[in-house]
Amino acid sequence: MTSPTPDRLPADRMVGVGLRAPHLHTFQHEQPATGWLEIHSENYFNPHTAARQQLRAIAAHYPISCHGIGLSLGSADALDPAHLRQLKALVDELDPIAVSDHLSWSSVNGQYFNDLLPLPYTEEALTLFCHKVEQVQDALGREFLVENPSSYLRFSHSTMPEWEFLREVQQRTGCGLLLDLNNIYVSAFNHGFDCARYLAAIDPASVKEIHLAGFTVKALAEGEIWIDTHSCPVSEPVWQLYRQWIRQHGAVPTLIEWDLDIPALPVLLDEAAKARAILTEETINGSVTV
Repeated sequence: MTSPTPDRLPADRMVGVGLRAPHLHTFQHEQPATGWLEIHSENYFNPHTAARQQLRAIAAHYPISCHGIGLSLGSADALDPAHLRQLKALVDELDPIAVSDHLSWSSVNGQYFNDLLPLPYTEEALTLFCHKVEQVQDALGREFLVENPSSYLRFSHSTMPEWEFLREVQQRTGCGLLLDLNNIYVSAFNHGFDCARYLAAIDPASVKEIHLAGFTVKALAEGEIWIDTHSCPVSEPVWQLYRQWIRQHGAVPTLIEWDLDIPALPVLLDEAAKARAILTEETINGSVTV
């Protein structure tokens, strides 16, 4: 199928869920109702795997979004040309509604870490990151989305807050944004900033996708830290951030993420139903036009 772009998804398909291995068979053979599906791109790079074959079958029935975790856009390393070629081949085959990765880095000197690490928010890092985003957009021949991260430490030599850095990336490259409201909520607690201040800095027109997920509270001797685990339902404060954003700015394609302790599919679909109910309610109230 030819996938619509995020801003052209029909009203009844605005909310999707992450496609994870335990649910591949169900989506392939039973096609449960959901608006769209998001994959982790790197899991499907090999065109000869059973998973890629299943994805081809599933993509005939659902719009797909390709969400990456391996471009390492904030690294001083050059982009991996093999990785970019594989991503382009996947995108060319699927014609996804969106392609995205993170405001983070995960490699140095060709060695990869199993994490999405924070950047120093400096002009030097901004220039490097923007150059990488432009390279990706040029290679793919389409708009690319950058997701705001969750983080657990900050660099003392940063010269701007994250929201200013992210806004500059968007303005300089023309990329879109994937706004993860749970990441903002988690990082706001960990670093002591105001979610409202962050969101006020974001250009609503640049937000092409929203992520919602759950987090874990970890108690340490020094105090609590909140961790973006995607292992539980969306918290009520994050639902409230979502409702506020939709009320103020309109409907945006929305994803429920659940990556650890993955529940039975009905639990995941129930979370998606909550997001659809918010979109419907705000539409009925006349706050948004879908």
